[in-house]
Amino acid sequence: MLRRKPTRLELKIDDTEEFESVKKELEARKRQREEAESGVGGASVISVDIIGGGASGSSSTAAGRAELINERIGYKPHPKPATLPTLFGSLQF
Repeated sequence: MLRRKPTRLELKIDDTEEFESVKKELEARKRQREEAESGVGGASVISVDIIGGGASGSSSTAAGRAELINERIGYKPHPKPATLPTLFGSLQF
């Protein structure tokens, strides 16, 4: 088997600008969330959740965190079939 040399990755100016903008957005969300948790008020918590793109208190749970990660990477888990007829269909001999 032939070995291939590692692929070269190029970092472009657009990539760094996009990274900086995403980083600033995340820092702003984190700052707003910390202000909301510090006791500013209940109404601000709701507004932060709406602004945060639906990331609410459920994201702190393991299932909510897993859902956010799956959504971010585009993974849609399918339940595994538990019975033989669902695995093989309706085979008749």
